[in-house]
Amino acid sequence: MAKDKTVKVTLKKSVIGRGRKQIACVKGLGLRRLHQTVDVLDTPANRGMINKISFMLAVEEGS
Repeated sequence: MAKDKTVKVTLKKSVIGRGRKQIACVKGLGLRRLHQTVDVLDTPANRGMINKISFMLAVEEGS
């Protein structure tokens, strides 16, 4: 079975004062607090959320 590609995403800026859609993207990626890092699958849906809030995130290409 092939290994699924993942991306490491870290929340670097607060969601306080952000719009509903931006907050929804943060929650959709599974992030809850500042400096939390999660591994998400590299899918078009996740890439779209990452692009929408890229200024709030640090992104590392995973395996």
